[in-house]
Amino acid sequence: MKICPSCSHKNREGSLFCEECGQNLLSNINAAVKTKQIDLDSDAVSFSSWGSAKFDLDTVVVLHIRDSQEPLRISPNNRVILGRYDGGNAPKPDLDLTPHGALEKGVSRIHAAIYRTDDTLTLIDMGSSNGTLLNGHRLVRDQPRVLRDGDEIRLGKLVAHIYFKQNSDNP
Repeated sequence: MKICPSCSHKNREGSLFCEECGQNLLSNINAAVKTKQIDLDSDAVSFSSWGSAKFDLDTVVVLHIRDSQEPLRISPNNRVILGRYDGGNAPKPDLDLTPHGALEKGVSRIHAAIYRTDDTLTLIDMGSSNGTLLNGHRLVRDQPRVLRDGDEIRLGKLVAHIYFKQNSDNP
């Protein structure tokens, strides 16, 4: 029995390609794991955020990922790429969300980016497979949207809340 490295389907011995996803089973090359396609419309809720958009030089981002124990702290310089790393030849994101169930939740390898300007942050979808939502609104690829303190972002089905904290504060 051959296990597909892409979708973990159990294939009959002698199979050249996965019966489920078509992955080449003869290749010894560490192929990138494809992003799982998911249905987002069923649990997306739109809401407004009234937090501040002002982001000072001594401010950090605290990212609270749903179902994760510890928040992530990010000190964005010019750009932070959010995504998952699968160990293949694909580029590694600046913030690897793999430990937070990124593959199962449909996060792309290069999913979204947070850009810093003089006093604000923007979120941009980088052409992800399952899209990026900001407060329930789907982002258009390569179109920046201003991030505010308290916003909810969804990368596929990975849900996180973003908070702005002074660098000396604890999350």
